[in-house]
Amino acid sequence: MTFFLCFIPILVAVDPIGNIPYFMALTDGLDQKQMRKVLTQGLITAFVVSMAFMLLGHSILRYLGITLADFMIAGGALLFVFSLKDLTGSESEAHAPIDDGVGAVPIGVPLIAGPGLLTTLLVLIGEHGWPMVSEALTVNLVLAGLCLAFSQDLSRILGKTGCKTVGKIANLLLAAIAVMFMRKGLVEILSLVKATKS
Repeated sequence: MTFFLCFIPILVAVDPIGNIPYFMALTDGLDQKQMRKVLTQGLITAFVVSMAFMLLGHSILRYLGITLADFMIAGGALLFVFSLKDLTGSESEAHAPIDDGVGAVPIGVPLIAGPGLLTTLLVLIGEHGWPMVSEALTVNLVLAGLCLAFSQDLSRILGKTGCKTVGKIANLLLAAIAVMFMRKGLVEILSLVKATKS
């Protein structure tokens, strides 16, 4: 059960199906070998950046004097803004095509490992611990890699509208998760204030 409490928020933040149209636009004109190279670069970059953030994130927060509750509220607000932006965004914001040498950016970061994922990871570590979150992250990145590797097939099955719809639903769920993070952070802060007064 704990695994799914980590897996689902990360899955929503990564949004592999919703990223298919962007990935296809970014890799337009590349052959299969180049596309695999771009995807491999992207997945490795996303994994390294995510793990580094997971390992160092809490130390940085402690150094700055920021509590987990503070980060949950700020992170939840940030997630909410990002999800709202994607929900109301237009196709005019589409990415420009890239060559096969820059899969790390923007595919690895921020397409796969964006601010939403990094914020989600740090909050989840505070609740469920590093090992469980790492496992859920790894499974999600493998799933994202499979979805993007077969992006053309999935796009044909779902259609452009279907991919966009899945992405919008994922962003709606992400907005709800963001509200949950903010609520938990507020509850923790209020509990600390109450304990201090008593």
